[in-house]
Amino acid sequence: MLIQWIMAPRRTGSCPNCCLWWPLTISLVATVFQGAHSQMVMVNETVSGNIGTNVTLHCNLVNPLPNVKITQVTWQKSTNNSKQNVAIYNPTMGMSILHPYKERVSFLSPSFRDGTIQFNNLQLEDEGSYICEFATFPTGNRESQLNLTVLAKPINLMEGTPNQLIEVPGSNKKVVVATCISANGKPPSSLSWETKLKGTTEFQEIKNDNGTVTVISRYLLVPNREDHRQPLTCVINYQAERYTQSMVLSIQYEPYVTIDGFDGNWYVKRPEVKLTCTVDANPPPSLYQWRMVNGSLPENAVVSNNTLHFRGEVTYSFSGTYICEAKNAIGSRTGQVEVNVTEFPFTPTTPGRRDRSDSSTFPTAIVGGAVGGVVLVVAVSVLLFVVLRKRHQTFKGDYNTKKHVYGNGYSKAGVAQHPPMAQSLQYPEDSDDEKKPGPMGSSSYEEEDDEENLDGHKLGPKYDDESKRPYFTVEEGERRCYSEDRTLGFQYEPEDLPDSMVPQNDGSFISKKEWYV
Repeated sequence: MLIQWIMAPRRTGSCPNCCLWWPLTISLVATVFQGAHSQMVMVNETVSGNIGTNVTLHCNLVNPLPNVKITQVTWQKSTNNSKQNVAIYNPTMGMSILHPYKERVSFLSPSFRDGTIQFNNLQLEDEGSYICEFATFPTGNRESQLNLTVLAKPINLMEGTPNQLIEVPGSNKKVVVATCISANGKPPSSLSWETKLKGTTEFQEIKNDNGTVTVISRYLLVPNREDHRQPLTCVINYQAERYTQSMVLSIQYEPYVTIDGFDGNWYVKRPEVKLTCTVDANPPPSLYQWRMVNGSLPENAVVSNNTLHFRGEVTYSFSGTYICEAKNAIGSRTGQVEVNVTEFPFTPTTPGRRDRSDSSTFPTAIVGGAVGGVVLVVAVSVLLFVVLRKRHQTFKGDYNTKKHVYGNGYSKAGVAQHPPMAQSLQYPEDSDDEKKPGPMGSSSYEEEDDEENLDGHKLGPKYDDESKRPYFTVEEGERRCYSEDRTLGFQYEPEDLPDSMVPQNDGSFISKKEWYV
Protein backbone atom coordinates (compact mmCIF):
# COMPACT_ATOMS: atom_id res chain seq x y z
CA MET A 1 0.00 0.00 0.00
CA LEU A 2 2.87 2.36 0.84
CA ILE A 3 4.51 1.74 -2.50
CA GLN A 4 1.25 2.13 -4.36
CA TRP A 5 0.67 5.46 -2.64
CA ILE A 6 4.11 6.65 -3.48
CA MET A 7 3.92 5.58 -7.14
CA ALA A 8 0.45 7.14 -7.74
CA PRO A 9 0.82 10.13 -10.07
CA ARG A 10 -0.58 13.46 -9.08
CA ARG A 11 -2.08 15.75 -11.69
CA THR A 12 -2.53 19.45 -11.56
CA GLY A 13 -5.01 21.74 -13.28
CA SER A 14 -2.44 23.50 -15.39
CA CYS A 15 -0.95 20.27 -16.63
CA PRO A 16 -3.50 17.45 -16.47
CA ASN A 17 -1.27 15.02 -18.31
CA CYS A 18 1.85 15.69 -16.19
CA CYS A 19 2.81 13.66 -13.12
CA LEU A 20 4.65 15.48 -10.32
CA TRP A 21 7.24 12.94 -8.97
CA TRP A 22 9.06 15.21 -6.50
CA PRO A 23 6.74 14.38 -3.55
CA LEU A 24 7.54 10.71 -4.23
CA THR A 25 11.29 11.33 -4.02
CA ILE A 26 11.08 13.31 -0.77
CA SER A 27 8.91 10.71 0.96
CA LEU A 28 11.25 7.84 0.00
CA VAL A 29 14.41 9.62 1.28
CA ALA A 30 12.71 10.56 4.55
CA THR A 31 11.62 6.97 5.17
CA VAL A 32 15.07 5.54 4.48
CA PHE A 33 16.75 8.21 6.66
CA GLN A 34 14.38 7.57 9.55
CA GLY A 35 15.01 3.83 9.39
CA ALA A 36 18.78 4.25 9.27
CA HIS A 37 18.89 6.36 12.42
CA SER A 38 16.35 4.47 14.46
CA GLN A 39 18.26 1.18 14.26
CA MET A 40 21.30 1.20 16.57
CA VAL A 41 23.72 -1.40 17.97
CA MET A 42 24.31 -0.85 21.70
CA VAL A 43 27.55 -2.10 23.36
CA ASN A 44 29.70 -1.25 26.42
CA GLU A 45 32.47 1.08 25.35
CA THR A 46 35.05 -0.43 27.73
CA VAL A 47 35.16 -3.78 29.47
CA SER A 48 37.94 -5.04 31.73
CA GLY A 49 38.73 -8.23 33.55
CA ASN A 50 41.55 -10.05 35.27
CA ILE A 51 43.40 -12.98 33.81
CA GLY A 52 41.59 -16.26 34.43
CA THR A 53 38.23 -14.67 35.13
CA ASN A 54 35.04 -14.50 33.01
CA VAL A 55 33.90 -11.33 31.25
CA THR A 56 30.73 -10.53 29.29
CA LEU A 57 30.56 -8.44 26.12
CA HIS A 58 27.02 -7.04 25.65
CA CYS A 59 25.61 -6.29 22.20
CA ASN A 60 21.95 -5.44 21.33
CA LEU A 61 20.10 -4.08 18.30
CA VAL A 62 17.79 -1.20 19.28
CA ASN A 63 14.55 -0.21 17.48
CA PRO A 64 14.61 -2.65 14.56
CA LEU A 65 12.09 -1.81 11.84
CA PRO A 66 9.17 -4.21 11.38
CA ASN A 67 9.99 -4.89 7.79
CA VAL A 68 13.75 -5.32 8.41
CA LYS A 69 15.03 -8.87 8.60
CA ILE A 70 18.18 -9.77 10.61
CA THR A 71 20.21 -12.28 8.74
CA GLN A 72 23.35 -12.67 10.96
CA VAL A 73 25.22 -11.46 14.12
CA THR A 74 29.02 -11.42 13.92
CA TRP A 75 31.77 -10.65 16.48
CA GLN A 76 35.16 -9.59 15.14
CA LYS A 77 38.47 -8.57 16.71
CA SER A 78 40.23 -5.59 15.16
CA THR A 79 44.00 -6.15 14.98
CA ASN A 80 46.37 -3.92 13.02
CA ASN A 81 43.59 -2.53 10.80
CA SER A 82 42.37 -6.02 10.00
CA LYS A 83 39.36 -7.94 11.28
CA GLN A 84 39.36 -11.48 12.64
CA ASN A 85 36.08 -13.37 13.15
CA VAL A 86 35.48 -14.55 16.71
CA ALA A 87 31.87 -15.76 16.86
CA ILE A 88 28.92 -15.88 14.39
CA TYR A 89 25.18 -16.40 14.94
CA ASN A 90 22.88 -17.13 12.02
CA PRO A 91 19.17 -17.64 12.72
CA THR A 92 19.07 -20.36 10.11
CA MET A 93 22.53 -21.95 10.35
CA GLY A 94 23.08 -21.60 14.09
CA MET A 95 26.27 -20.55 16.05
CA SER A 96 29.92 -20.78 15.07
CA ILE A 97 32.96 -20.05 17.37
CA LEU A 98 36.24 -19.73 15.52
CA HIS A 99 39.75 -20.72 16.67
CA PRO A 100 41.42 -19.85 19.06
CA TYR A 101 38.24 -18.87 20.94
CA LYS A 102 36.37 -22.10 20.32
CA GLU A 103 36.61 -23.39 23.89
CA ARG A 104 36.34 -20.06 25.72
CA VAL A 105 33.68 -17.94 23.94
CA SER A 106 29.92 -18.56 23.76
CA PHE A 107 26.66 -16.71 22.97
CA LEU A 108 24.56 -16.24 26.08
CA SER A 109 21.06 -15.84 24.53
CA PRO A 110 21.33 -15.29 20.78
CA SER A 111 18.30 -13.74 19.02
CA PHE A 112 17.38 -11.20 16.37
CA ARG A 113 18.12 -8.43 18.87
CA ASP A 114 20.74 -9.91 21.26
CA GLY A 115 24.28 -10.87 20.28
CA THR A 116 25.91 -10.89 23.76
CA ILE A 117 28.90 -13.23 24.23
CA GLN A 118 31.00 -14.32 27.20
CA PHE A 119 34.76 -14.91 27.52
CA ASN A 120 35.78 -17.65 29.94
CA ASN A 121 39.25 -17.96 31.47
CA LEU A 122 40.32 -14.60 30.15
CA GLN A 123 43.84 -14.43 28.73
CA LEU A 124 46.17 -11.55 28.10
CA GLU A 125 45.90 -12.25 24.38
CA ASP A 126 42.19 -11.50 24.54
CA GLU A 127 42.82 -7.81 25.07
CA GLY A 128 41.89 -5.61 22.11
CA SER A 129 39.05 -3.93 20.17
CA TYR A 130 35.94 -5.99 19.32
CA ILE A 131 33.19 -5.20 16.80
CA CYS A 132 29.59 -6.40 17.10
CA GLU A 133 27.81 -6.36 13.71
CA PHE A 134 24.14 -6.99 12.78
CA ALA A 135 23.49 -7.87 9.11
CA THR A 136 19.95 -6.78 8.07
CA PHE A 137 17.89 -6.83 4.94
CA PRO A 138 17.16 -4.57 3.19
CA THR A 139 18.77 -1.80 5.32
CA GLY A 140 22.27 -3.28 5.39
CA ASN A 141 24.75 -3.82 8.28
CA ARG A 142 24.77 -2.07 11.64
CA GLU A 143 27.80 -2.28 14.03
CA SER A 144 29.47 -0.85 17.16
CA GLN A 145 32.93 -1.27 18.70
CA LEU A 146 34.16 -1.81 22.30
CA ASN A 147 37.53 -2.19 24.00
CA LEU A 148 38.43 -5.16 26.18
CA THR A 149 41.21 -4.60 28.74
CA VAL A 150 42.84 -7.54 30.42
CA LEU A 151 44.31 -6.92 33.87
CA ALA A 152 47.00 -9.02 35.47
CA LYS A 153 46.98 -9.06 39.26
CA PRO A 154 50.62 -9.22 40.34
CA ILE A 155 52.28 -11.75 42.61
CA ASN A 156 53.61 -9.82 45.62
CA LEU A 157 56.29 -10.92 48.03
CA MET A 158 59.07 -9.64 50.26
CA GLU A 159 62.41 -11.34 50.69
CA GLY A 160 65.20 -10.84 53.17
CA THR A 161 68.81 -10.99 52.12
CA PRO A 162 70.19 -14.53 51.97
CA ASN A 163 73.44 -13.29 53.48
CA GLN A 164 73.95 -12.70 57.18
CA LEU A 165 74.06 -9.01 58.09
CA ILE A 166 77.20 -8.28 60.11
CA GLU A 167 78.33 -4.97 61.58
CA VAL A 168 81.82 -4.05 60.42
CA PRO A 169 83.25 -1.27 62.62
CA GLY A 170 84.47 1.66 60.54
CA SER A 171 82.85 0.43 57.31
CA ASN A 172 80.38 2.55 55.31
CA LYS A 173 79.49 -0.10 52.75
CA LYS A 174 75.76 -0.47 52.14
CA VAL A 175 74.25 -3.90 51.55
CA VAL A 176 70.78 -5.10 50.52
CA VAL A 177 68.81 -6.04 53.61
CA ALA A 178 65.39 -6.69 51.99
CA THR A 179 63.76 -6.97 48.54
CA CYS A 180 60.13 -6.17 47.68
CA ILE A 181 58.70 -7.72 44.46
CA SER A 182 55.46 -7.21 42.55
CA ALA A 183 55.70 -9.65 39.62
CA ASN A 184 53.74 -9.97 36.35
CA GLY A 185 51.32 -7.14 36.98
CA LYS A 186 49.30 -5.24 34.45
CA PRO A 187 49.29 -2.32 34.93
CA PRO A 188 52.47 -2.17 37.04
CA SER A 189 52.29 -1.70 40.81
CA SER A 190 53.79 1.12 42.87
CA LEU A 191 56.21 0.15 45.68
CA SER A 192 57.31 2.00 48.82
CA TRP A 193 58.84 1.34 52.26
CA GLU A 194 57.70 2.13 55.79
CA THR A 195 60.48 2.12 58.40
CA LYS A 196 62.49 4.24 60.84
CA LEU A 197 65.74 2.98 59.34
CA LYS A 198 67.95 5.47 57.56
CA GLY A 199 68.65 3.52 54.40
CA THR A 200 68.25 4.01 50.65
CA THR A 201 66.19 2.26 47.96
CA GLU A 202 66.79 0.96 44.44
CA PHE A 203 63.97 0.37 41.91
CA GLN A 204 63.87 -1.90 38.89
CA GLU A 205 61.05 -2.42 36.34
CA ILE A 206 61.00 -5.41 33.97
CA LYS A 207 58.55 -5.58 31.03
CA ASN A 208 57.56 -9.14 30.18
CA ASP A 209 56.78 -10.47 26.69
CA ASN A 210 53.11 -11.03 27.50
CA GLY A 211 52.60 -7.38 28.38
CA THR A 212 52.91 -7.66 32.15
CA VAL A 213 55.43 -5.76 34.28
CA THR A 214 57.53 -6.88 37.24
CA VAL A 215 58.55 -4.16 39.72
CA ILE A 216 61.41 -4.73 42.20
CA SER A 217 62.52 -2.48 45.08
CA ARG A 218 65.61 -3.13 47.21
CA TYR A 219 66.36 -1.58 50.59
CA LEU A 220 70.02 -0.89 51.40
CA LEU A 221 71.81 0.26 54.56
CA VAL A 222 75.06 -0.04 56.49
CA PRO A 223 74.56 -2.80 59.11
CA ASN A 224 75.04 -1.54 62.65
CA ARG A 225 74.02 -2.46 66.16
CA GLU A 226 71.36 0.28 66.42
CA ASP A 227 69.39 -1.24 63.50
CA HIS A 228 69.19 -4.69 65.07
CA ARG A 229 65.57 -5.80 65.60
CA GLN A 230 64.18 -2.82 63.71
CA PRO A 231 61.02 -3.48 61.60
CA LEU A 232 60.95 -2.94 57.85
CA THR A 233 57.69 -2.95 55.86
CA CYS A 234 57.18 -3.26 52.10
CA VAL A 235 54.05 -1.53 50.71
CA ILE A 236 52.61 -2.47 47.29
CA ASN A 237 49.70 -0.57 45.74
CA TYR A 238 47.90 -2.16 42.79
CA GLN A 239 44.74 -0.54 41.48
CA ALA A 240 42.62 -0.01 44.62
CA GLU A 241 44.37 -2.76 46.57
CA ARG A 242 47.12 -2.34 49.16
CA TYR A 243 49.51 -5.12 50.08
CA THR A 244 52.02 -4.99 52.95
CA GLN A 245 54.60 -7.37 54.31
CA SER A 246 57.07 -6.79 57.16
CA MET A 247 60.23 -8.27 58.56
CA VAL A 248 62.55 -7.60 61.51
CA LEU A 249 66.24 -7.12 60.80
CA SER A 250 68.78 -9.41 62.41
CA ILE A 251 72.25 -7.89 62.51
CA GLN A 252 75.20 -9.60 64.13
CA TYR A 253 77.83 -7.54 65.97
CA GLU A 254 80.65 -7.84 68.47
CA PRO A 255 79.97 -7.58 72.22
CA TYR A 256 79.55 -4.15 73.78
CA VAL A 257 80.71 -4.52 77.39
CA THR A 258 80.03 -2.54 80.57
CA ILE A 259 80.74 -3.51 84.20
CA ASP A 260 78.09 -2.87 86.85
CA GLY A 261 78.20 -3.27 90.61
CA PHE A 262 80.63 -0.60 91.81
CA ASP A 263 78.57 2.21 93.30
CA GLY A 264 81.50 4.34 94.48
CA ASN A 265 80.90 3.39 98.10
CA TRP A 266 83.03 0.33 98.75
CA TYR A 267 84.39 0.74 102.25
CA VAL A 268 86.35 -1.52 104.55
CA LYS A 269 84.30 -4.35 106.08
CA ARG A 270 81.35 -3.82 103.74
CA PRO A 271 79.74 -7.21 103.03
CA GLU A 272 78.40 -8.81 99.87
CA VAL A 273 79.86 -6.96 96.91
CA LYS A 274 80.15 -8.14 93.32
CA LEU A 275 80.85 -6.97 89.78
CA THR A 276 78.68 -7.95 86.80
CA CYS A 277 79.78 -7.96 83.17
CA THR A 278 76.81 -6.62 81.18
CA VAL A 279 77.09 -7.40 77.46
CA ASP A 280 75.07 -6.43 74.38
CA ALA A 281 75.95 -8.83 71.56
CA ASN A 282 74.40 -10.81 68.69
CA PRO A 283 74.89 -13.70 68.91
CA PRO A 284 75.15 -13.82 72.73
CA PRO A 285 78.63 -14.14 74.25
CA SER A 286 80.02 -17.63 74.59
CA LEU A 287 82.93 -16.76 76.93
CA TYR A 288 83.68 -14.29 79.75
CA GLN A 289 87.13 -13.59 81.17
CA TRP A 290 87.97 -11.50 84.27
CA ARG A 291 91.35 -9.97 85.10
CA MET A 292 92.99 -6.92 86.64
CA VAL A 293 95.26 -4.39 84.98
CA ASN A 294 98.10 -4.88 87.41
CA GLY A 295 98.34 -8.18 89.15
CA SER A 296 95.86 -10.98 89.64
CA LEU A 297 92.36 -11.09 91.10
CA PRO A 298 92.02 -11.03 94.91
CA GLU A 299 92.13 -14.44 96.59
CA ASN A 300 88.53 -14.20 97.76
CA ALA A 301 87.21 -13.26 94.25
CA VAL A 302 85.20 -16.03 92.56
CA VAL A 303 84.31 -15.95 88.84
CA SER A 304 80.84 -17.22 87.93
CA ASN A 305 80.23 -16.74 84.19
CA ASN A 306 79.67 -12.97 83.78
CA THR A 307 79.75 -12.20 87.55
CA LEU A 308 82.73 -11.68 89.86
CA HIS A 309 81.77 -12.44 93.47
CA PHE A 310 83.86 -11.28 96.44
CA ARG A 311 83.64 -13.56 99.45
CA GLY A 312 83.70 -11.98 102.87
CA GLU A 313 84.04 -8.32 103.75
CA VAL A 314 85.66 -5.63 101.64
CA THR A 315 89.35 -5.01 102.19
CA TYR A 316 91.85 -2.62 100.67
CA SER A 317 93.04 -5.47 98.44
CA PHE A 318 89.84 -5.06 96.42
CA SER A 319 91.09 -1.76 95.02
CA GLY A 320 92.24 -1.75 91.40
CA THR A 321 91.10 -1.74 87.79
CA TYR A 322 89.00 -4.76 86.77
CA ILE A 323 88.59 -5.88 83.15
CA CYS A 324 85.90 -8.13 81.69
CA GLU A 325 86.34 -9.57 78.19
CA ALA A 326 83.37 -11.07 76.32
CA LYS A 327 83.59 -13.13 73.14
CA ASN A 328 81.07 -14.29 70.53
CA ALA A 329 81.23 -15.61 66.96
CA ILE A 330 81.82 -12.13 65.54
CA GLY A 331 84.63 -10.98 67.83
CA SER A 332 85.52 -9.89 71.36
CA ARG A 333 85.57 -6.66 73.34
CA THR A 334 86.42 -5.58 76.88
CA GLY A 335 85.02 -3.29 79.52
CA GLN A 336 86.70 -2.02 82.67
CA VAL A 337 85.96 -0.31 85.97
CA GLU A 338 88.25 1.21 88.62
CA VAL A 339 87.38 0.27 92.19
CA ASN A 340 88.43 2.48 95.11
CA VAL A 341 88.04 1.24 98.70
CA THR A 342 87.56 3.84 101.43
CA GLU A 343 87.91 3.49 105.17
CA PHE A 344 84.48 4.87 106.05
CA PRO A 345 81.15 4.77 104.17
CA PHE A 346 79.38 7.82 102.90
CA THR A 347 76.00 8.57 101.40
CA PRO A 348 76.39 9.94 97.89
CA THR A 349 74.04 12.72 96.84
CA THR A 350 71.64 11.72 94.14
CA PRO A 351 72.16 13.54 90.82
CA GLY A 352 68.62 14.93 90.89
CA ARG A 353 69.04 16.51 94.30
CA ARG A 354 72.46 17.87 93.47
CA ASP A 355 71.15 19.43 90.32
CA ARG A 356 68.31 21.10 92.19
CA SER A 357 70.69 22.39 94.86
CA ASP A 358 73.05 23.75 92.28
CA SER A 359 70.24 25.38 90.37
CA SER A 360 68.86 27.04 93.52
CA THR A 361 72.26 28.16 94.87
CA PHE A 362 73.35 29.82 91.65
CA PRO A 363 70.65 32.53 91.51
CA THR A 364 70.89 33.02 95.30
CA ALA A 365 74.61 33.75 95.04
CA ILE A 366 73.97 36.25 92.26
CA VAL A 367 71.25 38.06 94.22
CA GLY A 368 73.35 38.06 97.40
CA GLY A 369 76.36 39.46 95.57
CA ALA A 370 74.26 42.20 93.98
CA VAL A 371 72.69 43.22 97.29
CA GLY A 372 76.09 43.21 99.02
CA GLY A 373 77.56 45.41 96.31
CA VAL A 374 74.73 47.93 96.61
CA VAL A 375 75.08 48.04 100.41
CA LEU A 376 78.85 48.57 100.12
CA VAL A 377 78.42 51.42 97.66
CA VAL A 378 75.82 53.11 99.88
CA ALA A 379 78.03 52.71 102.98
CA VAL A 380 81.07 54.22 101.24
CA SER A 381 78.99 57.09 99.90
CA VAL A 382 77.60 57.91 103.36
CA LEU A 383 81.07 57.74 104.93
CA LEU A 384 82.53 60.05 102.30
CA PHE A 385 79.67 62.48 102.72
CA VAL A 386 80.14 62.63 106.50
CA VAL A 387 83.91 63.09 106.27
CA LEU A 388 83.69 65.72 103.58
CA ARG A 389 80.93 67.54 105.43
CA LYS A 390 82.95 67.65 108.60
CA ARG A 391 86.04 68.88 106.80
CA HIS A 392 83.96 71.47 105.03
CA GLN A 393 82.73 72.85 108.33
CA THR A 394 86.21 73.02 109.98
CA PHE A 395 88.49 73.87 107.09
CA LYS A 396 88.63 76.89 104.80
CA GLY A 397 90.93 76.16 101.96
CA ASP A 398 92.09 73.41 99.71
CA TYR A 399 90.95 69.98 100.90
CA ASN A 400 94.25 68.59 99.76
CA THR A 401 95.97 70.19 102.76
CA LYS A 402 95.82 69.33 106.43
CA LYS A 403 93.62 71.07 108.95
CA HIS A 404 94.66 74.65 109.54
CA VAL A 405 95.97 75.56 112.94
CA TYR A 406 96.77 79.12 111.99
CA GLY A 407 95.90 81.23 109.04
CA ASN A 408 92.96 82.84 107.48
CA GLY A 409 91.37 79.72 106.08
CA TYR A 410 93.19 79.68 102.77
CA SER A 411 96.27 77.55 102.01
CA LYS A 412 99.00 77.77 99.48
CA ALA A 413 97.71 74.70 97.71
CA GLY A 414 94.56 76.30 96.55
CA VAL A 415 93.74 79.89 97.44
CA ALA A 416 90.01 80.47 97.24
CA GLN A 417 88.30 83.76 96.71
CA HIS A 418 89.17 85.88 99.80
CA PRO A 419 88.04 89.27 101.01
CA PRO A 420 89.46 92.29 99.17
CA MET A 421 92.31 94.29 100.68
CA ALA A 422 91.56 97.66 102.22
CA GLN A 423 91.43 100.58 99.85
CA SER A 424 93.77 102.64 102.10
CA LEU A 425 96.12 101.71 104.89
CA GLN A 426 96.93 104.10 107.69
CA TYR A 427 99.96 103.87 109.93
CA PRO A 428 100.77 105.67 113.21
CA GLU A 429 102.63 108.87 112.54
CA ASP A 430 105.04 108.75 115.43
CA SER A 431 105.87 105.05 115.42
CA ASP A 432 109.45 103.96 114.66
CA ASP A 433 108.47 100.38 114.43
CA GLU A 434 107.80 98.73 111.16
CA LYS A 435 104.50 99.89 109.95
CA LYS A 436 101.97 97.11 109.71
CA PRO A 437 98.68 97.16 107.91
CA GLY A 438 95.64 97.27 110.06
CA PRO A 439 92.50 95.33 109.49
CA MET A 440 90.95 95.75 106.09
CA GLY A 441 88.40 98.49 105.99
CA SER A 442 89.76 100.31 109.08
CA SER A 443 90.86 103.95 109.08
CA SER A 444 93.50 103.80 111.80
CA TYR A 445 95.14 100.83 113.43
CA GLU A 446 95.79 102.59 116.74
CA GLU A 447 92.46 104.37 116.94
CA GLU A 448 90.55 101.18 117.73
CA ASP A 449 90.94 98.82 120.59
CA ASP A 450 92.22 95.40 119.94
CA GLU A 451 90.10 92.36 120.53
CA GLU A 452 91.57 89.35 122.21
CA ASN A 453 90.59 85.78 121.62
CA LEU A 454 90.01 83.31 124.35
CA ASP A 455 93.73 82.59 124.68
CA GLY A 456 94.61 86.22 125.06
CA HIS A 457 96.01 86.69 121.55
CA LYS A 458 95.14 89.82 119.68
CA LEU A 459 92.83 89.19 116.79
CA GLY A 460 92.40 92.69 115.39
CA PRO A 461 90.50 95.88 115.90
CA LYS A 462 87.38 95.79 117.96
CA TYR A 463 84.19 96.71 116.20
CA ASP A 464 81.31 98.44 117.90
CA ASP A 465 78.89 96.68 115.54
CA GLU A 466 79.69 93.01 115.39
CA SER A 467 77.73 92.64 112.15
CA LYS A 468 80.33 94.84 110.44
CA ARG A 469 83.20 92.69 111.54
CA PRO A 470 84.63 91.06 108.40
CA TYR A 471 86.13 87.91 109.90
CA PHE A 472 85.64 85.63 112.86
CA THR A 473 87.32 82.53 114.13
CA VAL A 474 85.67 79.22 113.38
CA GLU A 475 84.59 78.87 117.00
CA GLU A 476 83.20 82.41 117.06
CA GLY A 477 81.46 81.93 113.79
CA GLU A 478 79.78 78.77 115.07
CA ARG A 479 78.71 80.52 118.31
CA ARG A 480 77.33 83.50 116.40
CA CYS A 481 75.86 81.30 113.65
CA TYR A 482 77.60 83.31 110.95
CA SER A 483 78.11 81.95 107.53
CA GLU A 484 81.34 80.21 106.71
CA ASP A 485 82.61 83.00 104.46
CA ARG A 486 83.10 85.28 107.52
CA THR A 487 85.06 82.85 109.69
CA LEU A 488 88.80 82.85 110.12
CA GLY A 489 90.80 80.29 111.97
CA PHE A 490 93.03 82.75 113.90
CA GLN A 491 94.61 86.16 113.38
CA TYR A 492 97.87 87.04 114.96
CA GLU A 493 99.90 90.12 115.06
CA PRO A 494 103.38 89.67 113.56
CA GLU A 495 105.04 90.27 116.87
CA ASP A 496 103.01 87.51 118.48
CA LEU A 497 103.71 85.01 115.65
CA PRO A 498 105.25 81.81 116.98
CA ASP A 499 108.39 80.44 115.32
CA SER A 500 106.42 77.58 113.84
CA MET A 501 104.22 79.90 111.72
CA VAL A 502 104.92 81.27 108.23
CA PRO A 503 103.35 84.54 107.02
CA GLN A 504 101.58 84.57 103.62
CA ASN A 505 101.33 87.29 100.97
CA ASP A 506 97.62 87.69 101.61
CA GLY A 507 98.25 88.50 105.29
CA SER A 508 97.45 85.07 106.61
CA PHE A 509 99.68 82.67 108.54
CA ILE A 510 100.01 78.91 108.36
CA SER A 511 102.22 76.46 110.18
CA LYS A 512 105.59 75.49 108.75
CA LYS A 513 104.48 71.87 108.81
CA GLU A 514 101.52 72.67 106.60
CA TRP A 515 103.60 74.94 104.39
CA TYR A 516 106.10 72.24 103.47
CA VAL A 517 103.54 69.55 102.87
